[in-house]
Amino acid sequence: MGYNILNDPFKNKGTAFTMAERKALGLEGLLPPFVQSLDDQAKQAYGQYQAKPSAIEKRIFLMTLFNENRVLFYKLFSQHVVEFMPIVYDPTIAESIENYSELFIQPQNATFLSINDQDSIEQSLKNAADGRDIRLIVVSDAEGILGIGDWGTNGVDIAVGKLMVYTAAAGIDPSQVLPVILDAGTNNEKLLNDPLYLGNHQKRVYGDQYYAFVDKFVQSAERLFPEMYLHFEDFGRSNAAKILNQYKERYTIFNDDIQGTGIIVLAGILGALNISGEKLTDQKYLCFGAGTAGAGIVSRVCEEFVQQGLSEAEAKKHFYLVDKQGLLFDDDETLTPEQKPFARSRAEFANADELTNLAAVVKAVHPTIMVGTSTQPGSFTKAIIKEMAAHTDRPIIFPISNPTKLAEAKAQDLLKWTDGRALIGTGIPVDDIEYNGVTYQIGQANNALVYPGLGLGAIASTATVLNDEMISAAAHSLSGIVDTTKPGAAVLPPVSKLYVFSETVAKAVANSAVKQGLTRKPIADVDQAIKDTKWTPEY
Repeated sequence: MGYNILNDPFKNKGTAFTMAERKALGLEGLLPPFVQSLDDQAKQAYGQYQAKPSAIEKRIFLMTLFNENRVLFYKLFSQHVVEFMPIVYDPTIAESIENYSELFIQPQNATFLSINDQDSIEQSLKNAADGRDIRLIVVSDAEGILGIGDWGTNGVDIAVGKLMVYTAAAGIDPSQVLPVILDAGTNNEKLLNDPLYLGNHQKRVYGDQYYAFVDKFVQSAERLFPEMYLHFEDFGRSNAAKILNQYKERYTIFNDDIQGTGIIVLAGILGALNISGEKLTDQKYLCFGAGTAGAGIVSRVCEEFVQQGLSEAEAKKHFYLVDKQGLLFDDDETLTPEQKPFARSRAEFANADELTNLAAVVKAVHPTIMVGTSTQPGSFTKAIIKEMAAHTDRPIIFPISNPTKLAEAKAQDLLKWTDGRALIGTGIPVDDIEYNGVTYQIGQANNALVYPGLGLGAIASTATVLNDEMISAAAHSLSGIVDTTKPGAAVLPPVSKLYVFSETVAKAVANSAVKQGLTRKPIADVDQAIKDTKWTPEY
């Protein structure tokens, strides 16, 4: 019995087991005699962490701790959120995913589902849950991981990492979460040719067989865990929106790439407009990189234009989508369903045939907002930014592609090229920048500012769906935190206060769900419901 407890990360306290607990649980002689407190353990573990020479080795250490003792892991994480976020999640997680099969030690309570074995989906979920009351699942098929592409079963790390942030940022009980990977194959030749790769060694499956696989998972999970919040992560461009649209009106479903990025960018734009004093409905929005994330952001921001009084047709006139072929026109047969509503008519432009690159479009359109999700490093050039800034007093510029090497521009360059006028959101953390005697704080358009609180609010309120009104409430709750009186103020609140802001978002979402009557159970007191849902790392 003693060894079983020491090997169970949900029950293990390690050297913090008291003498009475050791005797009762059959742990006598299995641990050194001195009893440590949780604070002692955290201090000791942090010293071990600091001794690791590289980011990936630091991450491996933290994952080992996670595998052994969830309470200690989250205690440590809560004490060092800003320091650990880039180690536990982006950007270090990219290196971890690329080497997942080579570094594999244990499955970390994840569920591995194969398209070749669909009959065992329900039993696999039961096995992984092991009797736990699952309230949150993060699932990925890993076709579109961050900026690094298709990583098959290796992508399970993204689900594990995302759930870590949910717990650290919003207090979601780690015993109530389940990471799931849907292995439909991979088109990554490096993996297919790697004898150590742990996923299916076959090309990725698409079409009806794939959608049947996803549906079997969704139906099985909803049946087994009826109070579950289901988070889709890093699905491919051709599938992500279709899957979201199929289930979002029936279940409590969220797609972080389509909705989460949209919410955080919208919150950043609203924060920027709070600083500039301008109206959203007066803006011209240029999207550079109109894939799943880019088009998802556009859809979310456009919906806010509608909520602020414009018709849908009027709102769409404010948006310009630029992808590899240049400005997207409505006669382009390669457009995705998400791009089509925002494609422009060639008749609008005298030089339509010349609008094949970002520079030409910026010159023709004069955007006031430019958001980059292209993963094309350095594409927001000095000439392009100066052209944009010549036609608007406070250009709103969000180069949010990540990791760092894929960003469209550096924040310090954007400030320099605009004489400090740019209102900037980045996809990666940026230190404060001193420019012309002003300290500029750069807001990070990090989905972690929004999705943990969104999940907490939906779970605490027992929301039956996650709709546009709840999402808008989340964005407004974040944008309202910006200090507009401070020179160089950030457009978004800092990640260092993630735990506080997650609760702000949760309350906004839960209040919206209750107001709309979209809860499974009656919620008399939203604040109390959130308090009752939150978990703290303590023995």
